[in-house]
Amino acid sequence: MFDFLLDQPTLDLRDEVRKFVRHDVDRQLILDMDADKVTYPTSFVKAAASRNLLGLRFPKQWGGRELGWMQEVVALEEVGVLGTSLACLYSLPSIVGEAIWRFGTDEQKRKYLAPTLKGEIFAAEALTEPRGGSDFFGATTHAYRKGDYWVLNGQKRFIVGAEGASYFMVYARTDPDAPPHNSLSAFLVDRGAGVHVGHIYGLMGTRGGGAGRVVFRDVHVPESNLLGEVNRASDIFYQMMIPERMTSAAGALGLARAALEVAARYSTRRKAFGRRIKEFQAVSFKVADACTELDAARSLVLTAAAAVDRNCHPSLQRRMVSEAKKFATEAAWKIVNHAMQIMGGIGYTNIYPVERLLRDARLIMIWTGTNEIMDLIIQHEYYKQFEQTTSSARDVESDAQGAHLLEEKVYE
Repeated sequence: MFDFLLDQPTLDLRDEVRKFVRHDVDRQLILDMDADKVTYPTSFVKAAASRNLLGLRFPKQWGGRELGWMQEVVALEEVGVLGTSLACLYSLPSIVGEAIWRFGTDEQKRKYLAPTLKGEIFAAEALTEPRGGSDFFGATTHAYRKGDYWVLNGQKRFIVGAEGASYFMVYARTDPDAPPHNSLSAFLVDRGAGVHVGHIYGLMGTRGGGAGRVVFRDVHVPESNLLGEVNRASDIFYQMMIPERMTSAAGALGLARAALEVAARYSTRRKAFGRRIKEFQAVSFKVADACTELDAARSLVLTAAAAVDRNCHPSLQRRMVSEAKKFATEAAWKIVNHAMQIMGGIGYTNIYPVERLLRDARLIMIWTGTNEIMDLIIQHEYYKQFEQTTSSARDVESDAQGAHLLEEKVYE
């Protein structure tokens, strides 16, 4: 960790979460989740809630601690060492809570946000559909108003936490004739009549998080459960980029750090050709590369957190959180692969957790927006900022021998 960048309260929070992760999370829970013997670890979420560790950013009025993203990413790195399933479930109150806190009514906050942070009810975000993952605005789940409620039909899949969710935050098309960005609304949908959840996926990794398909058949959703304005779910979606991607990035740091520490410890014990393998450059240079990747990723994640905490321009925030998600998750993938290579054949077995971490790491480059979508956002926001900014810096284009030969600068 970069202790020198953090104030004492943040360091205290880190130690608090570190203690929770070390002492209060049973090793057997992790093993049973990976073996698909547990489909939703209710005990873990409740334990974190009992220590007031969920939704750290939200007002104390609703059960949070009124902290910032800087503090949340520090906490999440510690949870990330447990793997992606527990890190994601730890993040869901923050992700779904963001939408309720910023766009919900006080009644919705009382009914959903406060008990979620207390661990009394459990949330899931229903976004991805069978016909569209990255194509969010192509959603086919739909709802129509009937009296004082909405009738919801459709299905979502790959919904982490679906098995244990008490309610879902659901995006649905409410105006089929409007342009895509003005056609969707968001709802808080209680688990009940017409809501069917199926745990049907055999996942490569990230197991035990209750990922499933959710089918809505003529579900009656009260008008009071409309989140934000009708046909303005795009406002919520764009805001949700921040918690979805910041939590993914921060969790990736913990996963990568865990794999690196296992491999580094192994390299100080394992001997070959009469020497500890850390003395071979083929090994030690992989550790060096992994350290550099991890430090660079952590620096970017903390910088993105600062950008959000300081309420920088929304365009900059979108770019920074997308960069953080892309870089941190790809760094985690590289680091876990380095760890496995350092350990050789034993790293490929379940004697060490690296093989599980590698399986977990593969998903985080896909969820909450694939890293290709991150590239799309990054370049879009960069060009937008570039074109709108008049730079006061030196015009280096003129620092070329033939800069004056304008006839050679052909653009069409």
